[in-house]
Amino acid sequence: MTETWRYCGNQIKLWRTEAGVSREELGKEANYEYETVKSMEQGRRKPSARLLQVADQMCGAQGKLLAALEFLKPEPFPARAKEFMAIEAEAVSRHAYDALLIPGLLQTEEYARALIRESHPPLDDETVEERVRARLQRQEALTRRSGTVFGFVLNEASLRTMVGGEKAMKGQLEHILEAGEPRNVSVQVLPRGRCNGLALNGSMVLLETAEHDRYAYVEAPKTSALHSDPCTVSALTEAHGMIRMQALGSGESADFIRQVAEEL
Repeated sequence: MTETWRYCGNQIKLWRTEAGVSREELGKEANYEYETVKSMEQGRRKPSARLLQVADQMCGAQGKLLAALEFLKPEPFPARAKEFMAIEAEAVSRHAYDALLIPGLLQTEEYARALIRESHPPLDDETVEERVRARLQRQEALTRRSGTVFGFVLNEASLRTMVGGEKAMKGQLEHILEAGEPRNVSVQVLPRGRCNGLALNGSMVLLETAEHDRYAYVEAPKTSALHSDPCTVSALTEAHGMIRMQALGSGESADFIRQVAEEL
């Protein structure tokens, strides 16, 4: 996205210079400070629709600058996750373990927005809302794809964070209980202190396609990896299996989640 910002900002500068419009004049007409316009032209800030509209008119670009708006739309998912999302959309089974956070497929809108808004470096409001929308839309798979098996193992720690505040977290826990009701969805809780050697290594997602191709996806801040190598996938599958064996059953897990919610 930064490269797109730089390109669009540079186009504004080129058109402005060609038309003999100063940065001060453009800023005054668009109701922006000089430094704000400079930041947009240099790609340090996303060029706004307002600046593009005003620049297009003042510089006689005849819509050529406005055309940049199409390429400035925020991406619904980080680029590094796109391949994983494509495979997930076709998977016949998806099993995951989450160590610290509620997984995206189970998040409420309030929880998701609180998480995404706290990204660093900060995301602009448009990108936040687009990613929240995309995350909620992705959750439709739980009910729409009744033939796909979804398994979630949640570390107790993920249930006790206060993402979005106490009220938001209580609503999140109640939502998990509802999401786990369909026959193709299972939710288990790994109580604190169990299987520490593996449970503290981080989260993972295991996918299987209709062609029986198997993948494993692991993610950390600012990085992720989608594995198809049989040895790596097998090792992560065994690790997930050991974690799952130490987790509570679905019924016990539901009772556990209700108890945590009541404590809030």
